[in-house]
Amino acid sequence: MFEFKKTSHLLKRRMVVRAAVAALFVIALLSVLGARLWYLQVVRYEGLAAQADQNRIAVLPLPPRRGEVFDRNGEVLARNYRDYILTVTPAYAQRDLEALLNELSEVVYISSRDKKRFLTTAGQSSRYRPLLLRNNVNEIEASWFAAQAYRFPGVNLEARWVREYPQRASAAPVIGYVGRISPEDEERLEEDGRLGNYRGTSVIGKKGIELTWEEVLHGQTGLEEVEITAAGRPVRVLNRIEPVAGMDLRLSIDMGLQHLAEQLFEQNRGALVAIEPATGEVLAFVSAPSFDPNLFIDGIDFENWRKLNES
Repeated sequence: MFEFKKTSHLLKRRMVVRAAVAALFVIALLSVLGARLWYLQVVRYEGLAAQADQNRIAVLPLPPRRGEVFDRNGEVLARNYRDYILTVTPAYAQRDLEALLNELSEVVYISSRDKKRFLTTAGQSSRYRPLLLRNNVNEIEASWFAAQAYRFPGVNLEARWVREYPQRASAAPVIGYVGRISPEDEERLEEDGRLGNYRGTSVIGKKGIELTWEEVLHGQTGLEEVEITAAGRPVRVLNRIEPVAGMDLRLSIDMGLQHLAEQLFEQNRGALVAIEPATGEVLAFVSAPSFDPNLFIDGIDFENWRKLNES
């Protein structure tokens, strides 16, 4: 009888000890959880709240319209028109890039040259940087993609201003041309503290007037704050700062005299500068043979580049 009571007492004691240990374990877990909640809600509140706003609010750059260029009589030398482009942000694509391009090709035409150029650029750039996939997307293709856009996260359809040189090769050495912003251009802009003003812009002045007067022609980039869903779909515009268009330039060149001077060099090499003696203004500037600056806007292809080099 005595042994039975002793065994019963030991079992009760063990149960109490186990219950106490379990209670202490639960209290410890609750304490850790409570400390973590306090840390997140109090200590890191401001940082996490800012991150949540960033996830909910997208800040989109609004590139400005580039300033146009005219001769002394108002004839257009460089102007802009609107078209659409497709860009891809690899980090948000949620699949292999080659598989994405193959699937996207069923909706919008993508040439083998565009694919090769995009994959090469993607291998050399940040995964979070939007990369140009296709330019000159027409309105029909844009509507087809817009209807299927939900299938392609990370792919965006954007409207843009495109540079055009209606005089083609005439006065091209004077006017110059714009081209895609290269890593070297980005480094230079960052050194000058102007890189932020080129967010959303894909081209920059490379030669001639386009390069010399780049700051004046480019304008000021605007911003748009958009509320987005978890899937990245825009809900509403919260704030908008309109872009400021670049300033137009009027040159001293007289295109009538320019065409006349260029006819003298039609089949010859050489250069000519016609200057107004009274003012020193340049009325005509010829460098023959010339080139078509429209070829450089979205990147010149190999065949045309070879022809220019071997001319």
